Amino acid sequence: MIPFAQLSQNFTKLVLSHQPTPLEVAARMSSLLGIKLLIKRDDCTGLAGGGNKTRKLEYLLADAQKHQADTLITIGGIQSNHARQTAAAAAKFGFDCELILQDVAGAPTDNYSENGNILLNSLCGATVHKLSINDDCQQFAQQRINELTSTGKKPYLIPIGGSNVIGSMGYVQCAYELVQQINQQQHRVDHIVLATGSAGTQAGLLAGLIAADSDIPVLGINVSRPVTEQNPLVEQLLRQVLQALQLDPALAKNRVHTNGDYYGEGYGISSSVSESAIKLLAQQEGLLLDPVYTGKAMAGLIDLVHSGQLKPNSTVLFLHTGGSQALFAYRSCFNIPIYS
Repeated sequence: MIPFAQLSQNFTKLVLSHQPTPLEVAARMSSLLGIKLLIKRDDCTGLAGGGNKTRKLEYLLADAQKHQADTLITIGGIQSNHARQTAAAAAKFGFDCELILQDVAGAPTDNYSENGNILLNSLCGATVHKLSINDDCQQFAQQRINELTSTGKKPYLIPIGGSNVIGSMGYVQCAYELVQQINQQQHRVDHIVLATGSAGTQAGLLAGLIAADSDIPVLGINVSRPVTEQNPLVEQLLRQVLQALQLDPALAKNRVHTNGDYYGEGYGISSSVSESAIKLLAQQEGLLLDPVYTGKAMAGLIDLVHSGQLKPNSTVLFLHTGGSQALFAYRSCFNIPIYS
């Protein structure tokens, strides 16, 4: 195992998150599924409600400071968890923040554009630009960069989901944290399951596991695209991260696994299986998932257990990447009574 301090010596970070996040046994779900289900609580990172993007932003904001930036710009969907955490991180460290958020086809109509993460963005003082489905977000972002630069500002563009080599370092570090917790709690983990979208969480986690000499398989449940598109996206970033860590990019071979059976109609669109998974985890564990990421990932995990692809009595670790703040924008998707 390469010590993390040695591995990360070319990267700087700020402190934004509560670390280490808990690693818990979900006892009732374990009994229900016939496996040992562990949950890594990265919904508890702390920044404006927490989530996986906080780990990435620790490195991205340090880089923004290094470049003497004064304004953070990023892109996402209307209910982007990444945007919410970016707005909060900007507030904490005194950056201006501009969020370029795009409508999602098929999203709910009630409260979707006014509640959940979008409300929290405004509370944190971010400037929000709402774009239509057909607008080019990257082009708009470049336009804003040019406009801000012309007025003497120093904007810093954070990629979608914070998913580049710098942002992925947050999950290289998380891998080391996780390996230590697994060893301390004396678990033998057979699989790690997580939601995978912009690729930075899965790529960073895999790079960290490789550096830590861990061969635990990682399965990403795709939230927006098929395996034929997601696998190359994750592998390309994984190779870039390994190279930045001065490790052999060829170590990425055969490490990237994703499943595209559970993203339904597309990104940001709730599905019946994700809604069922959200209700089940809330009622069995008091644990909140979200319709965009973790609900779909948990729906995949549950179905893979039922189909026997995740073996009975195995130990499965679910990386909870957060997102429950978006639930309030998806109220109309849940057919549940509020009052008796």
